[in-house]
Amino acid sequence: MKYFQILFGIFCLNLNASYEITVLATNISNYGGFGEWSFSALFESDKESILFDTGFHEDTVLHNAKVLNKDLSKVEKVILSHFHSDHTGGLIKLRKTYKPFNKNAFKNVYVTRGFFAQRYTASGDLVGPGNYSDANKFKKDAEGEGITFIILDSHAEIAKDLFATGTVLRTDEYYNGPKGLLVRDGKSNNLVEDIIVDDQSAGMLTKSGWVMMSGCGHSGVINTAKKLQSIHNVPIYGAIGGFHLFQASDDVIDKTAIWLKNAGMEKFMGGHCTGIYAAERVADIIGIKRDDLSHTAIGSVLTRDLSIIRSSVE
Repeated sequence: MKYFQILFGIFCLNLNASYEITVLATNISNYGGFGEWSFSALFESDKESILFDTGFHEDTVLHNAKVLNKDLSKVEKVILSHFHSDHTGGLIKLRKTYKPFNKNAFKNVYVTRGFFAQRYTASGDLVGPGNYSDANKFKKDAEGEGITFIILDSHAEIAKDLFATGTVLRTDEYYNGPKGLLVRDGKSNNLVEDIIVDDQSAGMLTKSGWVMMSGCGHSGVINTAKKLQSIHNVPIYGAIGGFHLFQASDDVIDKTAIWLKNAGMEKFMGGHCTGIYAAERVADIIGIKRDDLSHTAIGSVLTRDLSIIRSSVE
């Protein structure tokens, strides 16, 4: 027995990352899964499981986790990238489902300041997180289920080698995302364009550098990568998730790709709002090898030795 324990210890020391990452919600579905315009991914280590974003429909992550044989009752921490419903829709249902099995399941939820700001359409209709129109009602109902929201201004190490960026300073890109929603300015109380100041990402620190995970990257891909490098100045080795490049111009895509190439990126698992054209253009400019490129589907995996396991439909 001691011999096998030593072998296991040596194996763990040789792993590049603390977590295996599995995509649980995105646009493309494998056999039996629910695909939708959303994102969610599960970080799993030997000690704990952490969820990044919760999908759009309240049942999507629940269903896909069962298809993939993932036990979500172990998840006690959640990072929400921003308020949009395609990233927050499953939270309350997940808490209700797993609370009877683990009182701390989906309890601690990390968001950035501005997450609960009420959004409005041009016609005055309310828009909030989690398929709610009223942001305060979402917060009240979530807290009524025992969820605690931790509001981040700066970055935080959520677990070993796993960081939430908190607020991202916008130096290179001002805003990367859709238009049409309004939010009240904190000083004038006037309605102004919503640039989703609550957008944040996650970073997994590995032996090869950062693996950046983004829900949509509304703060800008370059800005987000710079935020991670301000925490630890190591290469941006990989990127997973939605990066909102599907409507970007070639100039913007090329600028992003060149910056990421210079930052050391070698693996790209773009999904959700990244766009297949944009992902392939980024990969071509950087020179990413075929085995290191994935337009993620439900069931796509980044292993702890930083290898990509493709879903059946990739």
